[in-house]
Amino acid sequence: MAERIVVKVGTSTLAHPTGLINLRNVEALVRVLSDLKNMGHEVILVSSGAIGVGFGKLGMSERPTDMPSKQAAAAVGQCALMFIYDKFFSEYSLTVAQVLLTGDVLDDEKRAFNAKNTLSKLLEMGAIIIINENDTVSTEEIEFGDNDLLSALVSRLSGADRLVILSDIDGLYDSNPRSNPDAKIITDVFEIDDRIIAAADPYGSNLGTGGMSSKIKAAQIVTSAGINMHIIHGDNPGAIYDILEDQPAGTKFHRKQLV
Repeated sequence: MAERIVVKVGTSTLAHPTGLINLRNVEALVRVLSDLKNMGHEVILVSSGAIGVGFGKLGMSERPTDMPSKQAAAAVGQCALMFIYDKFFSEYSLTVAQVLLTGDVLDDEKRAFNAKNTLSKLLEMGAIIIINENDTVSTEEIEFGDNDLLSALVSRLSGADRLVILSDIDGLYDSNPRSNPDAKIITDVFEIDDRIIAAADPYGSNLGTGGMSSKIKAAQIVTSAGINMHIIHGDNPGAIYDILEDQPAGTKFHRKQLV
């Protein structure tokens, strides 16, 4: 059955440590999403990476730390991201639509209603929607979570069937696998309890701002809205096929059954 799928991709997947676009990863992701569209699914991509790509485009040696520089890098990086997305999706004869959101849009009932209508119409018209938070005017995502929460709110707003988060780790582990070689992946989460929260690693990559903690918060939002959520490694977007075929892939947060 065709689904409405929100895919969130993080900065660590989209950009090399240099801040320049990781063409191999972006091309692989676009190919999979285009194929999902050809299969009849509706696709919304929530893309981070504007700051991470922007500082590389500006020739800066490292990710900026002050807010004005971050927002300036985002303004440059967003152009570069949309250019490359449009180029790659065009190779599969697909049209992309850019939607920049801020938290206050989703908090305001009327503006959220208008945003929902826009998303619905774009999907109806066959577009691949690419969403990012408007980092040039909003600092919330910059400070707090690399678009994990935004992807959850977009999933809920758009009535998605599932949210797939592409990360620099292939799922939730029972402890931090970067420091514990014996850590084991948790393949299924039916309830987000204290054990799951304690397993979350609050630290993200050097390029992005998100960590496992922000993904757990995203999972709480979407599963409560009756939406499944998955975390898989960004280097393997093909695992989305496994998810749709109900095969093991990363960590699945099972939706709550709505009464």
